[in-house]
Amino acid sequence: MEYLGVDVGFGYTKAFNGERSIIFKSIVGDATEIQFQSGFSEGSALENLHITVDGREYFIGDMAEKQSNVREFTLDQNTMLENSARIMALTAISCYCTRPRQEFSVVTGLPIRYYKQLRPRFVSLIEGEHHLILHNRAGEDQEMTLAIKNVRVLPQPFGSVFNLMMNDHGRIVDRDMAREKFGVIDIGFRTTDYTVTDKLRYIERGSRTTDTGISKAFSLISKKILEQSGVNVELYRLFEPVRNGKIRIRGKDYSLAELRDQVLKQLATSIVSDMERLWVDDWDLEFILLSGGGSVDMAPILEKMIEGQCRMVSTLNDARLVNVVGYLKYAKYIDLMGKRRSESEDQEEEGREEEGQEEEGREEETPEA
Repeated sequence: MEYLGVDVGFGYTKAFNGERSIIFKSIVGDATEIQFQSGFSEGSALENLHITVDGREYFIGDMAEKQSNVREFTLDQNTMLENSARIMALTAISCYCTRPRQEFSVVTGLPIRYYKQLRPRFVSLIEGEHHLILHNRAGEDQEMTLAIKNVRVLPQPFGSVFNLMMNDHGRIVDRDMAREKFGVIDIGFRTTDYTVTDKLRYIERGSRTTDTGISKAFSLISKKILEQSGVNVELYRLFEPVRNGKIRIRGKDYSLAELRDQVLKQLATSIVSDMERLWVDDWDLEFILLSGGGSVDMAPILEKMIEGQCRMVSTLNDARLVNVVGYLKYAKYIDLMGKRRSESEDQEEEGREEEGQEEEGREEETPEA
């Protein structure tokens, strides 16, 4: 059984098995026949994801962005779940398949707003046996069956909590943190999740999902680019330009640095305002944990605005992996607890057998009246 953490996000899909992480853009496109390959700059396997699911071929991630005529990229949770979440999750899992049939136990997450409503549906989409074909650039097909036995879904911010608190084997190593009350702000592409945990207990009152994700800043930047250049740049094509502070359109450079800093500060102001309203009664928080892919750009701004201590989770030098690594640690924790229960039950059974044998021995030694 292979344990995996899988995170199907609005911006990126991520997975981690303890040794290797994968990240690709959450884009699904129709597969078209590519007539010619130059042999130059063809990219890595993750840049050439081509998969057949249920008899239909798809390009995924960068491949879909560059080659597909019709692309599915959505910021609506229900649309994603119905149209593309299963395909992206299975694509991520297939990257870890090394045998024709392989069993997996998966832990994933959903934003708090959708957790109760969509969790059963999400589980049903992923759990079970799935027959896939993974196509590579050489034209070789790898047929596989993914036997997904267990799918556990967490509220997304708890991936960060378990990541910070547990080691790679799923053991709790930060006991002080496990006894504290603290808040989590998980900044994603589409949403920002807020939650409060008190001695690892989920506090409903302090938990909410808002629409103040990084995509809101991207939307404002995209509108400004449209005004200046007349080109409507898709949000999923803004990751690199926003990071670099400039975009090149039709041979002309457009600076984004000043606009980026301005809209990120506006976004940070909204996040802090939402936090203060939501946690107005939670003045006893020990610290606030900043996590999610958006935390890299937002943390320096938020730390200046938030009164109190802020902490971040450092994971494999990529903040986008914070939750998915935590999911894997939780999967190993559940496995560890299951083994301990099994060992305890075996010891109890052995103890009962020994007691029975002692009782039989005493009966044999007792003289008849």
